[in-house]
Amino acid sequence: MREPQRESLLLVTGATGFLGRNLCPYLVDRGYRLRALVRPTSDHAFLRPLGVELTLGDVRNPESVYRAAEGCWAVVHAAAKFRFWGDPAEFFAVNVEGTRNLLEAALWAGVTRFVHISTVVVVGRPPEGEVITEETACRPVDPYQRSKLEGERLALAYHRDHGLPVVVLRPGAMYGPWGRYAFNRLFFEDPLMRGLAFRVHSGRHLTFPVFVEDVARAIEAALHRGRPGEVYNLCGPCITHRQVGETIERVLGRPIRWIPAPAWAMVGLARVWTWLSRFTHREPYYPIGLYPYVFYDWRVSAEKARRELGFEPTPFEEGVRRTLVWYREMGLLKSDKPQRRRGHGGAFGK
Repeated sequence: MREPQRESLLLVTGATGFLGRNLCPYLVDRGYRLRALVRPTSDHAFLRPLGVELTLGDVRNPESVYRAAEGCWAVVHAAAKFRFWGDPAEFFAVNVEGTRNLLEAALWAGVTRFVHISTVVVVGRPPEGEVITEETACRPVDPYQRSKLEGERLALAYHRDHGLPVVVLRPGAMYGPWGRYAFNRLFFEDPLMRGLAFRVHSGRHLTFPVFVEDVARAIEAALHRGRPGEVYNLCGPCITHRQVGETIERVLGRPIRWIPAPAWAMVGLARVWTWLSRFTHREPYYPIGLYPYVFYDWRVSAEKARRELGFEPTPFEEGVRRTLVWYREMGLLKSDKPQRRRGHGGAFGK
């Protein structure tokens, strides 16, 4: 017998994004009835065959948010503006005010669970030599990080002040099918499809990957097992950028020609490119906002999520294999011809 809650509607925001593309099919397969708040201009056609009920609107529009929340037993709030460059006002409009609208609507609708998707990077610059836990002090350094931290704190305040049953999840660097930005772009697309396999600092820095399907499973666990008012990091084992490159090579069955790049040159290029964006009004290919993610060591613990949510990360090699399968199925990865081995490395930031 299915749980009574699964007979009621579950509202998902961000359904057409990277996480949402993986989350919605997973939840539907698990027997949940979904409603998605989607923008009219978004690519939402894939949701209808899944049986997802669509409400057109925007998290920045309170009226559409209330309409979407009506009659729902829970909310998974995954909508966010995530870029390494952009207008600070836009980050705050979506990640803070949009979150406020969802919280108000959820409170009005009387939902029994509100799962808020935050991010590990709200900590800002990772503390040197320390492991990041849910208790690590947060000192965000860019508009995205600041807006996500403010949105997270707002969600927790609604739990504290209004009794809204909020659970906060902080994924690490998500990778997997349907990703075309951040980790996927830097570690898969740039070296494999564009020949931009830059290697900085010999690939020694630590990154904090989490397979996107693992985040979807953690969201379901949070709906039923997460403790309201608590924050949970979601991350697999932290590995060096060189290890990421070696794993991708191993799964591909061929080497990748890595390009050693001086750190000063990459940072200088990013600074100039970012400065020029003030005139082009377009995101630089390598914005300076990437710096904290690729020039520091990210040591992240997901022990709390393991203990309380049953979180078990997919082995990185398996996650890489499934990601490459998706790239091939989409026709994006077209050549896997063996080449003479020339060494290991990683993508930008290695």
